[in-house]
Amino acid sequence: MTDDIRAAREGDWVEIEVKLLDPADRSANLPPETAEKPLMMWVKGFAEGEAAVGEELAVETITGRRVVGTLSAVNPGYYITYGSPIPELTHVGRDLRARLAAFRRQEAGLAPGTPASPGAPAEGGER
Repeated sequence: MTDDIRAAREGDWVEIEVKLLDPADRSANLPPETAEKPLMMWVKGFAEGEAAVGEELAVETITGRRVVGTLSAVNPGYYITYGSPIPELTHVGRDLRARLAAFRRQEAGLAPGTPASPGAPAEGGER
């Protein structure tokens, strides 16, 4: 059994794809492997009728726009990743908070290790 649903009914949450530009209409400044493909857009919204995957369907987006395209998924999820953490950047937030806390202590004329204000977090801590 698969989670793929192959047809949408009116009101279903769906995703459609829309071709915005054919390869011939794309910028000449693109790398060849990009320029040879059409510029596509994927839109999620509520189906305004019935259609099978691959058929044309109009959707109403959360913001109320009406977009027509080819049904690509029924009840699509969100699969977002920004990739693996960059080791050189993983410490930046902690280090910056520590430097900011030290600066605030210095500006307030406090001794090192003293919170800048009552209830303030220890050096490097978060509120």
